[in-house]
Amino acid sequence: MNLVVWIVTALLALAFFAAGVMKLTQSKEKLATSGMRWTEDYNAATIRGIGVLELLAAIGLIIPPLLNIAPVLVPLAAGGLVIIMLGAAYTHARRKEYAMIAGNLVLLVLAAAVAWTRLTGVPFTA
Repeated sequence: MNLVVWIVTALLALAFFAAGVMKLTQSKEKLATSGMRWTEDYNAATIRGIGVLELLAAIGLIIPPLLNIAPVLVPLAAGGLVIIMLGAAYTHARRKEYAMIAGNLVLLVLAAAVAWTRLTGVPFTA
């Protein structure tokens, strides 16, 4: 079970690390033309803020258990990603971009599973 949780956690961390870096390094206009049309509804500072939160969550999923410091940060980071994905799904629903919501829900469920398993005591080591 621990290996499965680690794999899911690593995939989440990679996805959100990449998404966060993209939001931090690309302009709002470039993000919009690359398929992130939702960025049209938000100012650049908000988009960068979302990127920072995604980046911090990705780090919070991996670094604490690897260094064995404050492992409680893992379910907190995963819970934060659940909240971010709820906001993303709401934004896409408001914009009538229903196809995008499926991806948000998949990431939400994976993040919720990581949060739940780490909160209920699945150990970080075998």
